[in-house]
Amino acid sequence: MINFVKNIFPVLILSMTACSAANSQEPPPLNSVSTQRAEAVFAGGCFWCVESDFEKFPGVIEAISGYAGGHTQNPTYKQVSRGGTGHYEVAKIIYDPSRVSYSQLVEYFWTTVDPTDDGGQFCDRGHSYKTAIFANPAQLEIANASKIILQQSGRLPSPVVTPILPSVTFYPAESYHQDYYKKKPRRYKYYRNGCRRDARLKTLWGAH
Repeated sequence: MINFVKNIFPVLILSMTACSAANSQEPPPLNSVSTQRAEAVFAGGCFWCVESDFEKFPGVIEAISGYAGGHTQNPTYKQVSRGGTGHYEVAKIIYDPSRVSYSQLVEYFWTTVDPTDDGGQFCDRGHSYKTAIFANPAQLEIANASKIILQQSGRLPSPVVTPILPSVTFYPAESYHQDYYKKKPRRYKYYRNGCRRDARLKTLWGAH
């Protein structure tokens, strides 16, 4: 994984004094048990992939596939994929803030998507597959600063089009979508490879 903390986003880490102070303590031992929980919501195209990517990240407890950002209550997958609901496919990230900060999750999120694509992600096209960050009031400044610094870094060949949106109601997706990459590993791998998600990410960000 590209180390944005050291290379691309040093200004962000230094400027967020409150966050730096909160995260300056040494993390607890790996065998300790923490009851701390926090949430983040990201739209990164197919929620199977977002869930898979984040559940591998240290400090993340689980990721839940779902829908957010639209006007239809309790949407179904068929409604969202058909269009007209305004919803994005998203993943709610449940994480331990004593092990990973929100800013680190945002920085990692950028490397798992193509934030220059305004038409969807990889082979999945349409509004529901666009990228977005849904941030609560305490997260908005961090997310917006991260986007600005990424844009100004010149790391990407085109402008960052991922919007930073206020947090809204999260609707969990149907049970068969949850942990799809674990339930159907062969089908998931075939889909991800066929969509050339990782090939595009390597072109944008280099080898992880």
